[in-house]
Amino acid sequence: MSTRIAFLKGHGTENDFVIVPDPENAIDLTPATVAALCDRRAGIGGDGLLHVVRSAAHPEARSMADEAEWFMDYRNGDGSVAEMCGNGVRVFARYLQRAGHVTEGDLAVATRGGVKTVHIAKDGDITVGMGRARLPEGDVTVSVGERSWPARNVNMGNPHAVAFVDDLAHAGHLYAPPPFEPASAYPDGVNVEFVVDRGPRHVAMRVHERGSGETRSCGTGACAVAVATARRDGTDPAVTGTPVTYTVDVPGGRLVITENPDGSVEMTGPAVIVAEGEIDPEWLTAAAG
Repeated sequence: MSTRIAFLKGHGTENDFVIVPDPENAIDLTPATVAALCDRRAGIGGDGLLHVVRSAAHPEARSMADEAEWFMDYRNGDGSVAEMCGNGVRVFARYLQRAGHVTEGDLAVATRGGVKTVHIAKDGDITVGMGRARLPEGDVTVSVGERSWPARNVNMGNPHAVAFVDDLAHAGHLYAPPPFEPASAYPDGVNVEFVVDRGPRHVAMRVHERGSGETRSCGTGACAVAVATARRDGTDPAVTGTPVTYTVDVPGGRLVITENPDGSVEMTGPAVIVAEGEIDPEWLTAAAG
């Protein structure tokens, strides 16, 4: 890497990301490179990395290029590839707006979880159409120490296990992935949400994100939590015919999730760009080696 690489840093409800603009997909972001950039002590630091690429320039997104000009090539903080990141999509859209690629209003973003519709409001909040949740059948259990709970299996383009608990402290430190059973439910690992009630249609959660550990927020996780809570509360919009909205508090802020009768899920929340600069190529070569 002989030339300097531009980067930005942003967050959505304190779920933070390194942003690497690379429209023509010219930068080789290996897992080691991503992990080095996301390292909070030796690198820039982030829960994940947003690789900003034109869909037509990326082999995984070319089929979506007619629907969405831009592809969010999302990576977890450990360098692994992920299907989707709800907070990441909002920050991705905020970057596109800042860079002058889009303006307020509607746009489409390609992800490994499909094309997502995004609306940038004048008040600054960003709403993402997160698609429909899938609820695979079968009992799932998650555990922390000697405690265990039944969990709702929810897929928002990536897998989630949602457990309702009496106290968020029961989730423990969440440094390591909480064990789950059966192993066949999540062959590639899972994001685990622990949820408590705060009031009518208002919950709070903590999350262990697959490949990142505990994060301050998880957009797809908040959606999974809202869908699971609606089923628990008997407010499934497909049954009632009425949209249902839940406020979901995360350690880094607040997200508002709406599920519609057709099954589509929308997430609204903030997105902030906090810094931009250049990555030193010599450091990056050494760090990624």
